[in-house]
Amino acid sequence: MSPDIIGPFVQGTWISVQILVISSVGGILLALPIALARLSPSWPLRLLATIWSAFFRGTPLLVQLFLFYYGLRQFELVHDSALWPLLKEAYPWALMAFTLNMSAYVAEIMRTGIAGVPRGEREAAESLGFSVVQTYRFIILPRAFRIMLPALSNEVILQLKATALASAVPLVLPDLTGIAHRMYAKSAATEPLFLAGAVYIGLTFLIARLFALAERKLRIPAT
Repeated sequence: MSPDIIGPFVQGTWISVQILVISSVGGILLALPIALARLSPSWPLRLLATIWSAFFRGTPLLVQLFLFYYGLRQFELVHDSALWPLLKEAYPWALMAFTLNMSAYVAEIMRTGIAGVPRGEREAAESLGFSVVQTYRFIILPRAFRIMLPALSNEVILQLKATALASAVPLVLPDLTGIAHRMYAKSAATEPLFLAGAVYIGLTFLIARLFALAERKLRIPAT
């Protein structure tokens, strides 16, 4: 295979992985407070978290990408901000859309994981005099993380596939799908599309293996 094909594909793969890692890490960090708000006894917090989840899970990611890029960046407040040299590009808006979308889905996974922690473990922490913060930090969240790992693995894999939508936003750096589509448009050859598919399969396998390794490392030994 010629360097004219390999070079762009390496660049496109790097962009896709970059979007995946940044949006997944950012989405997971944002998901925790959203999940806790969903479980909060405060109804305003629950309402805000529910609206957040309903919007980002109830609308297509492609619509969100267009809304962020064509909608929010048009406001004068954005144009006049100190961040405009960065925000005038499409890439940050695409990252923002991917991250916020990811946060809504992961928040639901976290909420389910936290709710799945046996009540006896919470009561044991309380009997030892743990505060609410200590209970979450040392008991509930570590236990919930083990519970939600399989679902989180699937969500990261889905996020990898979703990165293919980045090429739908003009001026975004060419991701793997965008590179394959450009090559196909130029030559009408299907090889670039098959190669892109093979790269996605390889990345999916790698993500699945990494999460499987994490599950084995974090598994509580049977007694």
